[in-house]
Amino acid sequence: MAQRYVRIQNQEGQIYYGLLQPSFNVQVLDAPPWLQGQPTELILTPENYQILAPCAPSKIVAVGKNYADHAAEMGTPVPSEPLIFLKPPTSIIPSETEIKYPPQSQRVDYEGELALIIGDRVFDCTPEIAQTKIWGYTIANDVTARDLQKQDGQWTRAKGFDTFCPLGPWIVRELNPGARLQTFLNDDANPVQSSCIDRMVFPPDVLVSYISQVMTLLPGDVVLTGTPEGVSALQLGDRVRVEIEGIGRLENTVATR
Repeated sequence: MAQRYVRIQNQEGQIYYGLLQPSFNVQVLDAPPWLQGQPTELILTPENYQILAPCAPSKIVAVGKNYADHAAEMGTPVPSEPLIFLKPPTSIIPSETEIKYPPQSQRVDYEGELALIIGDRVFDCTPEIAQTKIWGYTIANDVTARDLQKQDGQWTRAKGFDTFCPLGPWIVRELNPGARLQTFLNDDANPVQSSCIDRMVFPPDVLVSYISQVMTLLPGDVVLTGTPEGVSALQLGDRVRVEIEGIGRLENTVATR
């Protein structure tokens, strides 16, 4: 099993980064792992911590329509270059918490995605250098108020509500380029989304390079790489689960705001 890096909060409210052991004990690090955090002697047992989202980024840069089949289901062509937008850090929630359905919207969709964690300052770099700046990988759900997205014409409100970026549950350093991404609703064994991440139009190194030519990426920042075909509406009470081979699963329920 790949090493899993977590961010946790103990019962006193202190926040740590750590290494998740097979026993689910956490060996605490003295700094974020992408800032060369080293293991300490402090080990927390499962009853003494709560898993948080695995990082606290300065920004979340997301990519739209990065799978051809998703662009088609949206009725739009594949972009000629990456289509980027921002989600606020306040939209992040961890696994096993609630997506809050905002009263302004009548149609909220799930969008299961691979998320990249940036490990070093990145500015105006080539794809080759960008690949070395990707520290690790986790799972995201780019929750979207689809009706507001269409109404507004730009995406800030539709993508920016609190709780609209479930992230986690942990970070892994390596990932099979052909890993399968699947999204499930409730107890249905059939996925509503299923695609391999190598079907992206623009792969991770190209995305990070492109973004770096617009804005500086900082250690701990998050890049969402786009969602495949199969997006649809969430209902109150739904449980949505996004799985990526080699990482794990991100699960959240939908509740009234």
